[in-house]
Amino acid sequence: MGFRCGIVGLPNVGKSTLFNALAMGHKHAEVANYPFCTIEPNVGIIQVPDERLNKIAQITKPERIVPTTLQFVDIAGLIEGSSKGEGLGNQFLAHIREVDAIIHLVRLFKDKNVSHIAEAIDPIRDVEIVNIELLLADLDTVEKRFQKVQKMAKSGEKKIKLELDVVEKIMSAIAKGIPARQLLLDEHLSELVKEMSLLTAKPVLYVANVSDSNLEEDKEHIKRLEDYASKEGAKVVEISCKIQSEIGEIENEEERQEFLKEMGIDELSLNKLIRTGYELLHLITFFTILSNEAKAWTVAKGTTALKAAGKIHTDFEKGFIKAEVLSYKDLLTYKSEHIAREKGIIRVEGKDYIVQDGDIIHFKFHL
Repeated sequence: MGFRCGIVGLPNVGKSTLFNALAMGHKHAEVANYPFCTIEPNVGIIQVPDERLNKIAQITKPERIVPTTLQFVDIAGLIEGSSKGEGLGNQFLAHIREVDAIIHLVRLFKDKNVSHIAEAIDPIRDVEIVNIELLLADLDTVEKRFQKVQKMAKSGEKKIKLELDVVEKIMSAIAKGIPARQLLLDEHLSELVKEMSLLTAKPVLYVANVSDSNLEEDKEHIKRLEDYASKEGAKVVEISCKIQSEIGEIENEEERQEFLKEMGIDELSLNKLIRTGYELLHLITFFTILSNEAKAWTVAKGTTALKAAGKIHTDFEKGFIKAEVLSYKDLLTYKSEHIAREKGIIRVEGKDYIVQDGDIIHFKFHL
């Protein structure tokens, strides 16, 4: 599986509460009213909700269904000065470096029992505190790379001089407050940006942790946050971590549905968060069907049939012969793999075929 989303933000914004809600009661992070409650990151494996898998199972009648998953990592709160080691900042920044995407949780709720690091709600100020620390950490990384390449460039080697120019452009952009993910659009810069594992190169999703009641003030803050996020091409998801965590504690499905009905909730906000995180990483889902199992698999957009086969088992990739592909929509239309095969709807694809979201694939291979 291996795709990891790190939950970051200032202390006491609700990161551990969100993590517990995502884990639906299976794994609990410590929640407390003081900074740095979370020292070592908590890791939870979360099922990605996908109604398509349920519909496939209704048609094919497997003994079990296996959803695809993401990892969510609860990383301790960053504070001003984290890039210089304040508040165990270096340790926390290292944890961020290990994830594939950032879920940036922003506090909008008011609660006198949960202290606020600045004693007032201001989402843009809070976001910028974290973002500036990530930029400063990246600037330090790039400056060290620049100094190293600058010494090497004295040799006069053309390739080294070219790298020096590229590193200098990256350093200049970050010094101006431009996150590295915006530089990935430039192919000359993107390779080095990825190689240096820059924190601001990671895709980000802003999550507004709102009050458990629908406050007009929250809506105003969300609008400001959405305007801020849109400037860097990011999205905002609204969620009450407190309510979602309470829902997660209800083990009985009937009781949970009754609670949702009473709260006027049609869909768990967590489902939208998980799906958006999935989209943030540019991931797609393909399915495999056996007599006893219908299973969803996660791969990146652009993955070939050969690499998708290797996702299931290395033997599938090594001995790949062909992929028999049926789209999810065609299965719904014909209500049977057998009928779809008779109609010639199932396609035979080679190793270079680009897997599409919703493909149902049978891999043929030899040992």
